[in-house]
Amino acid sequence: MNTARAARHIAVLGGAGGIGRAIVQHLVDAGDEVTVLDLPASLERHELGVPGIGIDVCDEASVQQAFSELGRKQGAIDGFVNLAGYNSVLQPIGDMSSAYFDEITGGNLRGAFLTAKAVLPLLRDGGSAVMIASGLASNIRAGYGAYSASKAGVIAMMKVFALENAPRVRFNAVAPGLVDTAFLRGGTGRSNEDQSSIVPLDAYRSATPMQRLAMPEDIVGPIEFLLSPASGFMTGQVLWVNGGGYMP
Repeated sequence: MNTARAARHIAVLGGAGGIGRAIVQHLVDAGDEVTVLDLPASLERHELGVPGIGIDVCDEASVQQAFSELGRKQGAIDGFVNLAGYNSVLQPIGDMSSAYFDEITGGNLRGAFLTAKAVLPLLRDGGSAVMIASGLASNIRAGYGAYSASKAGVIAMMKVFALENAPRVRFNAVAPGLVDTAFLRGGTGRSNEDQSSIVPLDAYRSATPMQRLAMPEDIVGPIEFLLSPASGFMTGQVLWVNGGGYMP
């Protein structure tokens, strides 16, 4: 039986990051056409072997320009994955400056809004958008106030996009637990990716029933599922991927 499927065109925002590189490689290996949107420094640092478009999700003009370029070069797309997000330090929310709160929520939540809005006209009928949230959106931990708030907002916003755009396109989210990537060590495109982890990794391992951290490859399958027809009756949903560390 021939199980081959038609190639899809998928745009991956944040595709030069740790999870991004894993999902890009998976999609390319499956025969899909992939375009990566990421910070110019990230695109320069990592050779991905696919077309890249520079973007800064904190800059509305940059977002509009990047998605206009995507539309000119690729036309309609079948899927969109938004992996963009960051958190720099852990600190009590009562000690957090408004500037830092605005930076984190601006990049993670406002950026998700701007990019989801920009990609919507490019998605084909039947297309799928996958946003990356976080277990910290619901499983709150001290020190992550701005990040948790931003990712909780991403989940709520994703559900609104899902409701308002069904049945033409689907919006869902993957909410990983801690993933061992450069995100923990300064962030791709924002650092040399060699800083000490901002979180106690051994403590996370011991507190996780699966007794390890997630690797980027652990997040690929859930993203692929939500992009694929196998999840065709799912919209507005969240897949929690955390090794059993959080069971909502």
